[in-house]
Amino acid sequence: MSSTSLYLVIALAPLVGALITGLFGTGFLGRFIGRSAAHLITILGVLISFVGSVVVLLQVLNGQTFDGTVYIWNAIGNVQIEIGFLIDSLSAMMMVVVTSVSLMVHIYTIGYMADDPGYQRFFSYISLFTFSMLMLVMSNNMLQLFFGWEAVGLVSYLLIGFWFKRPTAIFANMKAFVINRVGDFGFILGIGLLFAYTGSMHYGQVFSQTEQLAGLAFPGTDWQLLTVACISLFIGAMGKSAQVPLHSWLPDSMEGPTPISALIHAATMVTAGIFMVARFSPVFELSSTALAFIIVIGAIGALFLGILGIIQNDIKRVVAYSTLSQLGYMTVALGASAYSASVFHLMTHAFFKALLFLAAGSVIIGMHHDQDIRNMGGLRKYMPITWITFLLGTLALVGTPFFSGFYSKEHIIEAAGAANVWGATFAYYAVLIGVFVTSLYSFRVYFLVFHGKERFDTHAKASHDHDHHGGVPHESPWVVTLPLVLLAIPSVVVGAWLVEPMLFGGFFDGVISVLPEHPAMAEMASHWHGWVAYALHGFVTVPFWLMIAGLVVAWYCYMVNPAVPAAIRRRFSGVYKLLENKYYADWFNEQVLSRLALALGRGLWQGGDRGLIDGVIVNGSARVVGWVAAISRHLQSGFIYHYAFAMIIGIMAFLTFFVLTVY
Repeated sequence: MSSTSLYLVIALAPLVGALITGLFGTGFLGRFIGRSAAHLITILGVLISFVGSVVVLLQVLNGQTFDGTVYIWNAIGNVQIEIGFLIDSLSAMMMVVVTSVSLMVHIYTIGYMADDPGYQRFFSYISLFTFSMLMLVMSNNMLQLFFGWEAVGLVSYLLIGFWFKRPTAIFANMKAFVINRVGDFGFILGIGLLFAYTGSMHYGQVFSQTEQLAGLAFPGTDWQLLTVACISLFIGAMGKSAQVPLHSWLPDSMEGPTPISALIHAATMVTAGIFMVARFSPVFELSSTALAFIIVIGAIGALFLGILGIIQNDIKRVVAYSTLSQLGYMTVALGASAYSASVFHLMTHAFFKALLFLAAGSVIIGMHHDQDIRNMGGLRKYMPITWITFLLGTLALVGTPFFSGFYSKEHIIEAAGAANVWGATFAYYAVLIGVFVTSLYSFRVYFLVFHGKERFDTHAKASHDHDHHGGVPHESPWVVTLPLVLLAIPSVVVGAWLVEPMLFGGFFDGVISVLPEHPAMAEMASHWHGWVAYALHGFVTVPFWLMIAGLVVAWYCYMVNPAVPAAIRRRFSGVYKLLENKYYADWFNEQVLSRLALALGRGLWQGGDRGLIDGVIVNGSARVVGWVAAISRHLQSGFIYHYAFAMIIGIMAFLTFFVLTVY
């Protein structure tokens, strides 16, 4: 099989599975595909993509890269609109991450969605989502990137609102769709700017002209053109990767089934913005202003959105706010020009966060679909596999030495400290304090769910709701626990295994560009002495002791003295109210921005549509014609002497004009 054919198979296999299942399993063109066939077909498609992606990664490691056109869709003048693939270390790594996590989610879904009437439809959606994400990461031009970008947004809309009879799900998917459109407006402006000044959509041709673009100003201003383009592109990333202030859609998207929480919010859609900025590193490197903007936005998210996780009681929402915080860490690394550290954290985070989401889903199954952590406790003895895998994911998330999250997270903190851009000092302290916050909310969930007093029986008796909470918790079936075990393995070992090649071994050479005036990665490389020495040194660093502090505080507050959190809540009721209302971001969007948009829309409708277009242009022109006709009809009397008189007047006027112009 040729390389191009292999790339096509990787991209299209999930699409074929999605189409077969969607068209013939949901009633659209019949119900020829049953439940078993639906998951077998889609899992086979994703498995083919996963195996192909591993083969491609091995080829890339042996020096075989690809940048070429597969199909020319259209041509406008000298500009070709094409479908093409760029296969290098960055895209190959992303392909393996996307397909591996997607494969685990597909297998897990067999157990999680077993009783759902929309079984075939769900498999069709998640397979279509995998295709969209592969088209995004494999693209070699901005138009195909935008296609994949919008396609993952569309499918996420379908998945978040999968249970479309729930008003909360409909509200959540519309919210996600609208907020992402705000970001996408900036994204397409950035693409348009680069295209307007380079004349090409192709990455290579755009990147080769960045030096010339660096000297240009944005028309009518003294702003650097690249700064405007970079910030516009990053606004797109802010929407897709849920950065402040375009973040509020992600926690609400927990209304969708748990498997898509893992697929969308761990490894794929929300990391698309991080991937895009890393891919466009040759452009972003030339704008220190854009990098400063990125690092500050990331730092705000890493710290302040993580704090919101401390007060959440829905197990999935805690993990969702954790995702927001970790995306902030990745964004800080981008702003510090530590693109490889950001992408490395993207990869390690994909595994341990998918593990945490799926383990949370396993807990929800065991708790008979109760998601409130206040109704849990002591689940360790009932769900041993879920317990140990959740613990491993938590240890990776908080940055325990030797776990995967430690190697990626620690380097981001170091990069922020060594960054040479405005806002780096704030970012450094934000990600440092964020370590304590992450540890606190992570171990809070861990202790409340798996240790301490069993609260589910008490709750069931008090509420008499035996259908919802009824029965003793139980371990999930093997189709649920197998993906947990398989994801736990990379969550533990992948960081130590890949930290040296990905950060200091030239894995991204020629793919990611870093200028000498941004020294973060070079400075970290000068202190690198191997993964063992780095982890051993981690036991004496400030982040480790902040992590331990978070663990101890969580243990004391939720295991030893549960009265403390309630006392803190009473003492700082104002702060708690601020956090409970999520910094009033939703209130601002709904009460201020929505009202402004509504007022603007009504103004354009009343003044523009009804007043100007209908009133002046359409009806006004008709009234002018009627007015002219009403006057001119008096000149059409039918009497010859009236017409003769008009002719005489006309001749006199003509002669007068002629005489005046000649003499």
